[in-house]
This record gives sequence, C-alpha cells and structure tokens, in this order.
Amino acid sequence: MLGDLIFAIRRDLEQQADEKNRNGAQAFFKERVTFHGVKTPVVSKIASNYFLKIRHLSKQEIFSLCEEMLQSDYGEEAYIAFDWAYRLRDQFEPGDFAILESWIEKYVNNWAKCDTLCNHTVATFVEGYPQYLRNLRQWAKSENRWLRRAAAVTLIIPAREGRFLGDILEIAGILLQDKDDMVQKGYGWLLKAASQAHQREVFDYVMRNKEIMPRTALRYAIEKMPADLKRRAMGRS
Repeated sequence: MLGDLIFAIRRDLEQQADEKNRNGAQAFFKERVTFHGVKTPVVSKIASNYFLKIRHLSKQEIFSLCEEMLQSDYGEEAYIAFDWAYRLRDQFEPGDFAILESWIEKYVNNWAKCDTLCNHTVATFVEGYPQYLRNLRQWAKSENRWLRRAAAVTLIIPAREGRFLGDILEIAGILLQDKDDMVQKGYGWLLKAASQAHQREVFDYVMRNKEIMPRTALRYAIEKMPADLKRRAMGRS
C-alpha cells in the first residue's frame, strides 16, 4: 500500500512536470541537481493532499516514507518529505534528532534541500529541545559543507525572534573564516536575521571581525542595517 502511494505521488509529479521548469532549475545551483520540473505551489498542494492519506500512520511509518522519497534525489520529492516531517512537529522527541541529522548527511546535496529542512523542521526541533544547540556547534565543525550550512540556517527564524544570540555568535565564530561560499552565505544570513532583534550586538561582532570575515558573509550580515553602519562595516582599517 505504501509503495503504491509513493508511486502515485511520482505519477502526479511527472504529470505536472514542465521541461522548461526542469531545465531552468539548474540555473539556481552550481552543483548538478535533479528535478521533475514542477512549480513549488503545485508540489506544496501535492504534499498536502497526500498527507491527508497518511496522517493516521505512526511517525515512524511517515518518516520511512520520507526516507524513501529522499532516496530518489529529486528536489520535489525532498520538498514533500521535509513538508511531511514538519507536519509531525508536535510529535517530535529527542530521538528524532538522529533521523534529521542523518537526512542532512545522506540526502542534502544543495542549498535548497538544506534550507527547506533546516529553516522549519530542524529549527522547530531545536526550539523544543534547546540542549541540541550543542549539536549545531558540532555541525559547524563538520567536513560536510551542508552540515556546516545547516548549523547556521537552522537558527534563522529563532534569530529573527531574538532567541539564542549567544549560540548564534558562537556558531558564526566557528564558521567565521570558512572557505565555502554556501557556508559563508548561510552564517551571514544568520547574522542578518539576528540583527533584526540585536542590531548593536551583531554590528559590534561584525566590526570586531570584519578584517578576517569573508566579504560575502559580511555583506549578508549587514544587509538590514542603516546606511551609516553599513559604510562603517564595509570600510577597511
């Protein structure tokens, strides 16, 4: 039965696919990506419709379905898997962290998958179990570029709400001189989000580190700041 459901989802995605969308998707990524070519609002509707058919299942059964879709490597199927995982957020418990972490390690291979999973699903988990912030600090030291980006982008929404500033600055410090542009953009985005509630603290952090912070990360970090602070941050000593 569950195999039939996955087959039906893939059939619907193929029926909604558009070659122009499929070919155009590659322009947003440096690495090779795999897409059916379905627009995001349509994928979101498919995710919602099929979740109604499986919501009676156990969390473990739904996670297994998510994993099966992730194995295909298609972006749309990853979107559906992560959408379903987020819908289970009220059932999250500490043991689920290992599953979410394994998905990043095994299946996340571009920024879209990383951000879709981490901005909402992993973020909600960490907000519910903040002791796992220490695990994000370990991710920031990983050789896996997507775990390093995940360490930052997981905290985007909490950062906007003014939460976890100390942890945010610590993670930014670990990633400060990272050579990977996807990681630089990730922690720069995190600092930008944190500046919405803690402008002075983020500005002071940038000023302390601007001589060694990659310009990509710096520009992201100060994007929401007033023009005079941007000028000061961009100036070289």
